[in-house]
Order: sequence, then structure tokens, then C-alpha cells
Amino acid sequence: QVQLMESGGGSVQPGGSLTLSCATSGIDFTINAMGWYRQAGEGRELIARLTPAGHTLYPSSLKGRFTISADKAAKTRYLQMNSLKAEDTAVYYCNTQPPDYGSWGPGTQGTVSS
Repeated sequence: QVQLMESGGGSVQPGGSLTLSCATSGIDFTINAMGWYRQAGEGRELIARLTPAGHTLYPSSLKGRFTISADKAAKTRYLQMNSLKAEDTAVYYCNTQPPDYGSWGPGTQGTVSS
């Protein structure tokens, strides 16, 4: 059974940083890519992807500001977010990519505001 738990959100000022963590269980990372998603209203968008081979993918609008990484031994995935903007305010989720729709965690709120 896949279990996901996000943490690390909070409130920061524009230009600040947040590091999100995703504790996982039940995922075989040798065959599953992992993604970070966010939802600021309707719809949940993929914002970072890490493949089993270590390849990363980001939307062009976020490239250079967000970095996905992994602690393979701990089965934890991270999202480092720098130079945050107000439009980055959202609830952030992790999941496999493509997502296991029955396994979304609670998400973690990130708020960017002056």
C-alpha cells in the first residue's frame, strides 16, 4: 500500500526559500518516477519529476528555482524551492508520476506573502 506524507511547508516572504519533504512507503523507486505537484485552485499541476535513473524535469517557468532530489535509503523525496514568488502559493503534494490517484497525501501548504 502506497503511503505519502508531505511536510516542510510554511509562510515566507517573496524571494525566500522552502524545502519540502515527502516520506514514502510502498513505492518501488526502481520502476516508478516520483513527482511533486501543487494546487492553487482548481486542478493539480506537476511541477517536478525525478525518474529512477535520476533524470529531472520541470516546467520551463520553474526551471532554475525548484530542485527535486532523493534520499534513496530513507525513501524520502525533497523539493527545494528558491526565489519564491506570490504565485507559488499553493498546497504541495508528492506522488508517483504518473500519480497513484488513490494515494494522495494531505499535502503541505506553502504561502508566499509580504
